[in-house]
Amino acid sequence: MADDDTVLLVDNLVEVLAKYDHTKYHYIGTSSECVRSNSDFSFDMAFRGAGYALSYPLVAALATKLDECIEIYPYLRVSDIMLHECLTDLGVALTQEKGFHQIDLHGDISGLLSSHPQSPFLSLHHLDTIDPIFPSMNRSEAINHLMKAATVDPSRLLQQTICYHRPSNWSVSISWGYSAHVYENIIPRSRLRRPIETFWPWQRSARVPFYMFNTRWRSNDPSPRGLGSCSSSGNHSADSITEIEVYSSPEIRLEMGGKECCDRVHAAGMNNTRVVYRACMEGEIIA
Repeated sequence: MADDDTVLLVDNLVEVLAKYDHTKYHYIGTSSECVRSNSDFSFDMAFRGAGYALSYPLVAALATKLDECIEIYPYLRVSDIMLHECLTDLGVALTQEKGFHQIDLHGDISGLLSSHPQSPFLSLHHLDTIDPIFPSMNRSEAINHLMKAATVDPSRLLQQTICYHRPSNWSVSISWGYSAHVYENIIPRSRLRRPIETFWPWQRSARVPFYMFNTRWRSNDPSPRGLGSCSSSGNHSADSITEIEVYSSPEIRLEMGGKECCDRVHAAGMNNTRVVYRACMEGEIIA
């Protein structure tokens, strides 16, 4: 179940739900990105905007208890929290899937989408309240543009892959099908996995901490979406790079929770660079 302003990746959703035993009770979804939103409702509640899934046996059991539940909680006016309280009384806890996205955020969410968790991308909510996810497009054009990548390889969509080129002292972060960032320094993967704080929280009156995840501040040298060049007094300038070509194998699906490594291939004097995906070697340190 999801709201009417939510985009769902059906292929990925089918694959994720297939790992659960359909004969058991399952309540699958995600909480909000914002601490305040979770505090207002529950940190253990699935937000319908992001989408959630209930197994058939759980729905059957819930149907027999729903009237009783409404009588117990007459003061609850939001269906999400009502459902959560009813399921809690049935002894069923939320199973979090990080590919669902409530997007209780405002502004430019490119920083979040460029550092997506290592989990299949499942949904995107509140598309009418955020900036278009691609520049120079309206909201409809932007989401349709993202879906073009999804038709090629939904398993890799928005999955972050990081590689390094020691001769030029560059770090390259790819969010497959969405964005590429070049940093003129070797930056640890642990830092690049943190979203750049290009957005702000849903409630403007919220106080820190704002988010349920760690972020990093925007550089003084902004990183545009699609092709970012974030310089920080590196050895070799990336200013001449105007195009990044990414090569992967869409016929081989990326396993859930899996990771890939990559190599950067660049010819001196050229204004483009290539990033080639490959399987990580055993014991390879990605830093």
